[in-house]
Amino acid sequence: MKLAACLSFALAMTASVSAATAVEQCRFIEARPEREACYQRQEVARAARQKAEEAKQAVQQKPYEPIAPEDAQLAKSLRSICRGC
Repeated sequence: MKLAACLSFALAMTASVSAATAVEQCRFIEARPEREACYQRQEVARAARQKAEEAKQAVQQKPYEPIAPEDAQLAKSLRSICRGC
């Protein structure tokens, strides 16, 4: 059990390190056109991630609708029942 946990932790650390190094690799490319192309690819990927994150936040921030039409109708009928309470 501990071996499996250690292996999964090591795999997760390796994956996070490889993702971080993917961002840093462009500055080590010597040829300017290739380096600029790399930066452009990274910018497109960043914009796509940001757009996906904004869409995710927009879905999560839907306005809360406290009273549905049926609830409003029920509240109206209850008010008419109890006038002098």
